[in-house]
Amino acid sequence: MAERTAGTGVRLRVLMEPRHGCRYDEILALARATEAAGFDAFFRSDHLMGVDPHDRTYRPTDCWTTLGGLARDTGRIRLGALVGAATFREAGLLATIVASVDEMSGGRVELGLGTGWYEREHAAFGIPFPPTRDRFDRLEEQLTVVTGLWRAARTGTSFSHDGHHHRIADNHTPPHPAQDPYPPVIVGGTGPRRTPAIAARFADEFNGALGGDLAERYAVFDRACEAVGRDPATARRSAVLPVACGADPAQVARRGAVIGSDLMRDNAAIGSPDHVADRIGRLAEAGADTVYLHVYDIADLDHIALIGAEVLPHVAARPEGAPQ
Repeated sequence: MAERTAGTGVRLRVLMEPRHGCRYDEILALARATEAAGFDAFFRSDHLMGVDPHDRTYRPTDCWTTLGGLARDTGRIRLGALVGAATFREAGLLATIVASVDEMSGGRVELGLGTGWYEREHAAFGIPFPPTRDRFDRLEEQLTVVTGLWRAARTGTSFSHDGHHHRIADNHTPPHPAQDPYPPVIVGGTGPRRTPAIAARFADEFNGALGGDLAERYAVFDRACEAVGRDPATARRSAVLPVACGADPAQVARRGAVIGSDLMRDNAAIGSPDHVADRIGRLAEAGADTVYLHVYDIADLDHIALIGAEVLPHVAARPEGAPQ
């Protein structure tokens, strides 16, 4: 965990979840629209398969490969994954990948990491999918290795780790991220015990996901911080909000129909810009200082422009360097 202090105010970020997959040029167009509209960051999911495992139209892309492209093809917005699957990449390789993209972006990358959950996706691509307890163990150990390597790069020391899932043997050439001391780490989820405990140790931002009692989730995280002697105020708190915003009822209906699942629809902000701003405000009242607006129709760039023009000015100060 890096020594950072949480800021004030709500940061609005766009989180891409393509309904049927995507190509890089589509991702880039959405990221540039996000940047032009004045949002703080552009994040993407880390999936190789859509919610419907039988959707033969889904076009998978690798998360960090595309973020590397965006690092060179955007200029201001922060970039990251919400959240990466700890099952997908070995810890030492992940540390190097993220450090490389951070350098490529000029220090605009954040690492979101979780246990991984989509068993069918793993089977379809030949990736092992351990039991739940093992996945949590792997996540905790992976964060130990990634942050340990990055700290070693800053201090000029070597790094070793002899764990159950990862072994690093005297690495004296660790990867160097551009950010000092290293990119912000995001950990989140709805679990009541291990997720907040891991976040308290490693995370600069705790993501309370969506649905349920968000304020209680943040309170559990605060208690987890106190249990390890950490000031809870040193971490940001974020939430996910599926969104379908429209200037008229027809736009609202069309965009609402694209939202991917009953769970997402039940927790979505579907309505006018005022309605979306109100929902963001309620998340802020629960303790969120960062909100990820979950979008599904990645070709609907007018959606991003509308939220940027009609919602963003009312709920958050524009980030430094954003258009006025």
